[in-house]
Amino acid sequence: MLAFTRTIEAERQSPATTALAIEGLRVEFPTVAGEPKVAIRDLDLAIRPGEILGLVGESGAGKTTLARSILNLPPSPGRISAGTVRFGGVDLLRLSERELQRRRGRDISMVVPNPRGELNPLLTVGEQIANIARVHLGKDRKAARAMALDMLRAVQISDPERRMNAYPHELSGGMAQRVVIAIALVCSPRFIISDDATSGLDVTVQAQILDLLRHLAQERDSAMLFITRDVGIAAHFCDRVAVIYGGEIMEIAPREGFFLAPRHPYTVMLLAAFSHNPRLRRAWTLPDARAGAVDPAVGCAYADRCPRAEAICRRVKPPLGELAAGHFARCHFPVERP
Repeated sequence: MLAFTRTIEAERQSPATTALAIEGLRVEFPTVAGEPKVAIRDLDLAIRPGEILGLVGESGAGKTTLARSILNLPPSPGRISAGTVRFGGVDLLRLSERELQRRRGRDISMVVPNPRGELNPLLTVGEQIANIARVHLGKDRKAARAMALDMLRAVQISDPERRMNAYPHELSGGMAQRVVIAIALVCSPRFIISDDATSGLDVTVQAQILDLLRHLAQERDSAMLFITRDVGIAAHFCDRVAVIYGGEIMEIAPREGFFLAPRHPYTVMLLAAFSHNPRLRRAWTLPDARAGAVDPAVGCAYADRCPRAEAICRRVKPPLGELAAGHFARCHFPVERP
């Protein structure tokens, strides 16, 4: 189909060029009506070694479902019905649960937005970090505790020796988020998923956590899928940015091209929503939009909200085509470059 599909295929054949390659991923949820609800629709995505790829989109677009499906843990009662997720040349979706457990936390880690919900309230911070090193790296108790202390220093927690023996309820929100990052990175994973991990923090702490994530990822040469609802964060933090809508990638481009010359109407609408220009917002928002009026299996998933939609958009699904070097958009009538 397209240059983007050829790119995915080339990277699948040469694992050294990609940290993670998703091809044709489809995630469905059962409904009482019988017909499953498709949350991720035939999605292709490739992330390069050492790259930070931002994934933005509104609530319900499929960001978290995609993140969890990479780990073969789609939100219940969802199921992965098709596709591959290749990591190091191996399809993670074909591995046994035991093999997956070995890779989760060691090779692929996830940083979540609610650290207090993830940390065990009955174990000290040091124990929780050390347990990961013991399970995945085979370290003895003394070596694991030394690694845990090193990680607390790496994530810049003050007085790390004392915090080793602290319980999660004794930490501030920013400290708890740093501990979650320490747990995620203690094994130096090659791939990190950050699922809106800074959304609950104030702006100052958020900036510190982002700087910390970038520094530690670069230090360990890890690739990262950075999921966020905040387009502004993606502008400062990511190397490339992808937009997801209705479980499909609508646009993906290098950061500069994405923000200076967006090509998909949905991307322009997202950027307009973050602007302070009411006229721009009105120009890219259809006032009488009817969500679900178009069958996304047949036409463009965004056609019912798009001010540029024509009849063909409702009848023929647009391919994800390359409009400039490395810049792809799924649109029959892409926005003209400024």
